Amino acid sequence: MLEMLDDVLTAWDKVAAAPAADMPAPELLSVLEHVERLRRMLPAVEHTVLTQLQSQTTPITMGAKSWRAVLTNRLAISGVDATRRISDAAELGPRHSLTGQALPPTLPTTAAAQSRGEIGADHVAVIRSFMDHLPASVDVATREHAEAQLGGLAGGLTPEGLRKLAHQLMAMINQDGDLDAERDQARKRGLTVGPQQVDGMSRLSGWVDPELRAALDATFAKLAGPGYCNPDDETPCVDGTPSESQITNDIRTTGQRTHDALKTVCMAMLSSGKLGQHNGLPVTIVVTTTLDQLTSAAGLAHTGGGTYLPMPTVIRMAARAHPYLTVFESPKEIKLYHGRSRRSASPGQRLVLFALDKGCTKPGCTAPPYQSQVHHAARDFARGGNTDINELTLACGCDNRMVNDGPAGWKTRKRRRDNKTEWIPPPHLDRGQTRVNYYHHPEELLCREARHPVDSLIDGADRVHSGR
Repeated sequence: MLEMLDDVLTAWDKVAAAPAADMPAPELLSVLEHVERLRRMLPAVEHTVLTQLQSQTTPITMGAKSWRAVLTNRLAISGVDATRRISDAAELGPRHSLTGQALPPTLPTTAAAQSRGEIGADHVAVIRSFMDHLPASVDVATREHAEAQLGGLAGGLTPEGLRKLAHQLMAMINQDGDLDAERDQARKRGLTVGPQQVDGMSRLSGWVDPELRAALDATFAKLAGPGYCNPDDETPCVDGTPSESQITNDIRTTGQRTHDALKTVCMAMLSSGKLGQHNGLPVTIVVTTTLDQLTSAAGLAHTGGGTYLPMPTVIRMAARAHPYLTVFESPKEIKLYHGRSRRSASPGQRLVLFALDKGCTKPGCTAPPYQSQVHHAARDFARGGNTDINELTLACGCDNRMVNDGPAGWKTRKRRRDNKTEWIPPPHLDRGQTRVNYYHHPEELLCREARHPVDSLIDGADRVHSGR
């Protein structure tokens, strides 16, 4: 297969080098049609290879915490893309029973149409979404018939036309609209907070079940009303009745009032002290910044959840909270060096690591401090390592467990010049990738580019490793 793929790549180089300038329009359209067919057929081979790989071994054996991590490390693709490919392969790739008997794909008609190049990724997404939203009480025969209909008709339709057809088919199958409603609601529920954008805003999306909807209705009926929870008021009204002027001067939209009401509820819960502890620290908003930013009221602070807060916002939040401020100017402020006297990190050390690492230090990991553990990076405590701040780092639970001495284990070490944590992958996942995670420190990449534009593209020091 590898030899044949090399032949395909060689042939493709010839195609890419062929001139297109002298071709008439009808032939150019034919070229686009051929390219589209190839694009549609490629995933079918990928599904077969991926399912075969998963049947032979496990991601732990490959030195990764998940198959998503295997693909992102080896193929240098995004986590979202890796997840999509894995889920596509699970439904469109070949399967085997526990006894080794070959089984057809979960979506056989769709898989066959894709392998022939008749349908593309958008068609597949429509069919998979349809199957995911079928009520759990729909019998197997009806499911198979529906997939066969959509997969067989998809090749002659655009994705938009297929989506409309899928909606009609769903209405015919689920005419009452309430087949096994509670189970389907439990399966569908979920909220997602999107990544923070350049302007600091984040998109909230998802589905809430009827119980949460009823609770939100009751909460917003009051707190999202005109005059309530208005951040523009000197003393926002929360538990009483807003004054006439507060109601009259409230120019917020309905959506803005709903946002402010939800924020008020969350801040009240945090202030109540009833959430206990998480990873050794009280559940609260941990903000780290520099003394210069604090005194100048300018710049961006960083929270334990990976969120950036403008300094004016930090100061405003602190004014109505009960914070404590520690300036980590020297290790005498809080004991940061415990040596062998304790194995686990102290709360003070965790706070310092929040400020230093700002999240999991394994390259490619986006986990913020709230979702990370303290890891002995220089040397494991069981092997004589010290619980000193210069030997510790942050690592999410999954990545922390991947550090071991086995053939698939990762290694960590502290870089001498700046004490940053380097992660050394096992040989079969090593493609010369960076050893340091700059996801939580984009400002360092920008500063490095300003000093050395070429070096910012390839940091040789981060990629040097034994044998390469």
